[in-house]
Formats: sequence, C-alpha cells, structure tokens
Amino acid sequence: MDIIKMLNNAVSEGKPVVLCTIVNTKGSVPRHAGSKMLVYADGRFDGTVGGGEVENRVLSEALNSFKDGKTRFLTYDMIDPERGDAGICGGVVTVFVEPFLSLPTLVVVGAGHVGKPIVHLAKWIGFNVVVSDDREALCTPEETPGADRYLPVPMSQIPDEMTLDSRTYLVLVTRGAEVDIEGLPALLATDVPYIGLIGSKRRWDHTQEKLMERGISKEALERIKSPIGIFIHAETPREIAVSIIAEVIDHYNQTKKHFQRA
Repeated sequence: MDIIKMLNNAVSEGKPVVLCTIVNTKGSVPRHAGSKMLVYADGRFDGTVGGGEVENRVLSEALNSFKDGKTRFLTYDMIDPERGDAGICGGVVTVFVEPFLSLPTLVVVGAGHVGKPIVHLAKWIGFNVVVSDDREALCTPEETPGADRYLPVPMSQIPDEMTLDSRTYLVLVTRGAEVDIEGLPALLATDVPYIGLIGSKRRWDHTQEKLMERGISKEALERIKSPIGIFIHAETPREIAVSIIAEVIDHYNQTKKHFQRA
C-alpha cells in the first residue's frame, strides 16, 4: 500500500486528507518509525500506525486537524493502561499529524450579475465553488461558468444537497428579501462559519423582522454579515464581487489565526 501515492492523488484531486507518520519510537511498540496512516474527512483511513488504542487516539486527533488545520506531535506511553496509557507493549511512540487541506468551499447563492464575477474570482483564488439558484436557466455552466458544482434548487434545500460544515462559506447574492426569508432558516441550522448577505440596511432590517416572526432568534441572526463585503466604495458588479471575496478571505484567515492561538 503506497500511502505517499494515495496522498499525492488526494492532493491533486483537491481532497482534504491528514497524513499521520510515526516519527520516533522507544522500546517495544507495534509499528516502527516511518509507518504511515492516511485519514480522510469522512473518517476512513488507509495504512496503520499500530492499531488498538494508539490508532484510535491518532485518528481522533487527525479528525480534529481537519477543523483547525494544525499539525500535531503526539507522544503516547504504552506501559500502564490503568493510568491512561495507550497500551501495554512497554514502549513509547511519537506520531506526527499533518493536514493537507485545500481552501474551503464557497457556496454562491444567486447566479445573477453579482454572483457571476464572485464565482470567477473565488475559483481563480482556489476555492471549491458551488453555485445555487432556483432559476434553473441561470444555474448552468453556460450561464455561470467556472463553478465545480451547480445546484438549481431553492436555498432551503441546499443543506439536503451538500454538506455544510466548518469549511463552507455562504455568500448570498439573491434577487430579493423574500428569497432570503424563505431560505435562511435552513442555512442557520448548519455550522458554517460565515454567512454573508447582499442588500441595503433597510432590506436587512425587513428580513430580520420577518425571520424573528418565524421564531429565528436575534442571536442566530447575528451570525449573518449584512450588508456583505468590505467597504471600498464599490459600484459595479465586479467591484462588489471584489469587496465580497476580500471579506471572505479576511474571515477565513482570521479563523485560521484563532485556531493557531488556541
């Protein structure tokens, strides 16, 4: 089993993976230094770093690294399980956990005159890009080129069509408040780190009022950034797209710094 070849294939395909490598051992241990395990985002893995409790703990830390992007040096004694050690072989093992993560997924809801340049910029930067619009004629590669996936469904159905997790950013550049009012409750039920909504302050005030009438809490609504975008006196659709992508990048990088300090 060529773990390095599997790693290279995953990286070239843009799939996030975590490589776990035994870098040091002392005494009796189940696997030697250099042994590798490749972990996928859904919990599957290839290879092994020894099996048993050590492998369970390494796998758990690897899954955490998908969330924070941090490398880890993990050292486990394998002497006395009663005191919390990971085994009874008698040795010590150190494992290096290294994530290989692509940029997160950007979901652009609204394939109109602002959505199109957002898709172009996001793909150029390196995001995995999904476009969604309930107007099927607009949600196509011909009308909105450059996306990795197209979801011609109402906003409320997006969570049913794809995974919305801590590495998914939502940019809502829809055609009106009524679309937002119908679709936002489903998106607020997810754990995405960023929801940005286009529109004026008046439109957002109206949207909030209607959502609270439906039982959405003020705290939940505070997760939404509206008006979306960094203020740069943008006027044209392309300029607005630049301001929005800049804000997404800023939020993404600030999140990484938060995890690095944690």
